[in-house]
Amino acid sequence: MSQLPKQPINPNLLVGFDTADDAGVFRLSDDLALVQTVDFFTPIVDDPYVFGQIAAVNSLSDIWAMGAEPLTALSIAAFPKEGLDLDILRQVLEGGQSKLTEAGVVILGGHTVQDPEIKFGYSITGTIHPSRIVTNAGARPGDALILTKPLGTGIISTALKFNKAQPEMVEASINVMLQFNREAARVMQEVGVHSATDITGFGFLGHAYEMAKASKVTLIVNSDSVPLLPGVLDLARRGVLNRGNRTNRDYVGDNVRFSVEVPDELKAALFDPQTSGGLLISAPTENIEKIIESLDRKGQTAQKVGKVTEFAEVFISVV
Repeated sequence: MSQLPKQPINPNLLVGFDTADDAGVFRLSDDLALVQTVDFFTPIVDDPYVFGQIAAVNSLSDIWAMGAEPLTALSIAAFPKEGLDLDILRQVLEGGQSKLTEAGVVILGGHTVQDPEIKFGYSITGTIHPSRIVTNAGARPGDALILTKPLGTGIISTALKFNKAQPEMVEASINVMLQFNREAARVMQEVGVHSATDITGFGFLGHAYEMAKASKVTLIVNSDSVPLLPGVLDLARRGVLNRGNRTNRDYVGDNVRFSVEVPDELKAALFDPQTSGGLLISAPTENIEKIIESLDRKGQTAQKVGKVTEFAEVFISVV
């Protein structure tokens, strides 16, 4: 979209696509703004119902990453004309609906097209007060970084396709992908943060790069502190990686610098494309323990994974 002609300036456009943020924000009044996003993808698990659930949670995450509350959803589906029972699509839709209902989101309708490959997701609309928007462009030197979910869903999904994933790995990955980022969004608003983004297709380092670039800072990532799903490093060491891992490396390019102590398998995990990942939050140091403790009380873990400094040569330094 960066190649498109510049849009006419609209003073009510509060967040567009210029900084690769998670959702767009459009002001309706002095105290109300719309937050909108869309996301869909191919199946990453075998169970159609669970696939629909994950797709819903993943789509909702973009709204929560902005600190907003989701309200409505429109489904987007692609399904083969022949070769698969239509009941599979029903299960996908039913799974998605179950998580949207749990989140208090109303489905308004949707659109389906014929396609040889199944694809599914949602366009989500939410609301927020214009003064309370959390973007990926607000990280400040002196902030600490928090990650709210472990990494590795992409590697485990790839292992599942090639029958290399143990059942406990798959179960742990699904549980993470089904976990809402709602509580993290509410804690952000309660405690106060400077910036946030959800970790999805561009991987931890891809989205961290976008935050650092938009904020004009350097993120120092403590690699030993980054939480990982079980078995991920072993799978990465064995080369169980998808194409997105290489794409994400190319995307970040030389904007990241690794310490010599960081092993290749951990680098792979940091570039791993995530589905329905956690939030990377940049917050004042004095608020970090409050955020972690608040999330812990709500049953969600969070880990301090680094800090923010003035820009220094590269956008990300992994030590």
